[in-house]
Amino acid sequence: MSVDVRTRWDGETPRADPIAFLDAGLADLADAGPDLVASTSHLDLRPLTIDMDGTTWLLRRVDGSIRVGRCGDALPASSLVLRVTGEQFADLVDDQVTPIGWFTAGILDLSGGGIGRLLDWWLVIRSLLDGRPVHVPGAIGLPPDLGRSFTLDDDPAGMLAFLESAGYLHLRGVFTPGEMAMVSDDMDVAAPRYRPDDANSWWATLADGTRTVVRMQRFEEQSAATAALLTDERFLRIGALPGCGHTTQWSDDNRVEALFKPIGVAEGISDVPWHKDCSLGRHSYECCALTVGISVTGAGPTSGQLRVVAGSHRALVWPSLLDTGTLDLPEVALATATGDVTVHLSCTLHMAQPPTERERRVLYTGFGLTPRHPGAHAAATHRLAVASREAAPLTTSQPPAGSAPI
Repeated sequence: MSVDVRTRWDGETPRADPIAFLDAGLADLADAGPDLVASTSHLDLRPLTIDMDGTTWLLRRVDGSIRVGRCGDALPASSLVLRVTGEQFADLVDDQVTPIGWFTAGILDLSGGGIGRLLDWWLVIRSLLDGRPVHVPGAIGLPPDLGRSFTLDDDPAGMLAFLESAGYLHLRGVFTPGEMAMVSDDMDVAAPRYRPDDANSWWATLADGTRTVVRMQRFEEQSAATAALLTDERFLRIGALPGCGHTTQWSDDNRVEALFKPIGVAEGISDVPWHKDCSLGRHSYECCALTVGISVTGAGPTSGQLRVVAGSHRALVWPSLLDTGTLDLPEVALATATGDVTVHLSCTLHMAQPPTERERRVLYTGFGLTPRHPGAHAAATHRLAVASREAAPLTTSQPPAGSAPI
């Protein structure tokens, strides 16, 4: 298998006609893909009314298939109602956004039920459009030793096989404690330079009322030691592992972020709940990118360790707001020592455990897939992400923004 699962390219994928899609396209896809429809049989699909610019359609599951038709004012009592513009719905069809993206941006207009009901219908739409079955238990096989770790001296083919199957890697001892101490010192020096209103940092309020910076963006501009890591041969070898042309030039304006994971966060974003990095949208344009966490300090069960769901990058499931206990895929804790590196694919469900005994410090950066056309990545950031990517405070009842790492 390959970690490059892109099926759409900016500038090459025609813009969706949302009216034609609802009048005929979705039903035609359902009729042509009975196996895909069958993969959704476990979803509790209530009727969904889409009110698009004043015209309404009703989506229903009838006799094991999906039926779509225009409707008048009389709607089923149990109907979920989504109100969108044609532009918004075209973005959904084109995989430029997900319901999580709308929710995060504060523009989701939904009544008659919770966002989970809409996410089930999103799974149906994505499955039929992308020819990808919704995940059913037992569909994904996994390596036997999910807790294993590697070093950069191990066989690259073995590391790649594990990454492709499990969706993550734990690399031991990539950087030295001395290098991490320099980065940590730079974090302390840089922190007073950031301000809550600088659009360049995230802040949280602790239980004692203290307001503190928890994420410093563009940190390579503040730390020569960090900037050196981004061109270091050890770091570049990680991006070369998949052999798909991953590049550090995936982001022109925020290449690396330095995170403090303090104890006792009472308000604000610090430890992001379960999500995929593509949860805002654009999975089919950008996945799978590599998210790389560099352990400035070690992390364990009481100090903010990363947790992943093995094999979830191969599962079409909710991209966020997910109770992982409903999946048949195992959760894996990635405890790290200082200088270790974690890698996860942008489609892998992951979260950070809130620290309870010791603060964690970590750098997050990564590698994106090389665009088909030079400069295409500059156009790849969709409209919602520009304005709202992880800008609003989140709690465990809110979705994490899609592309920023934990």
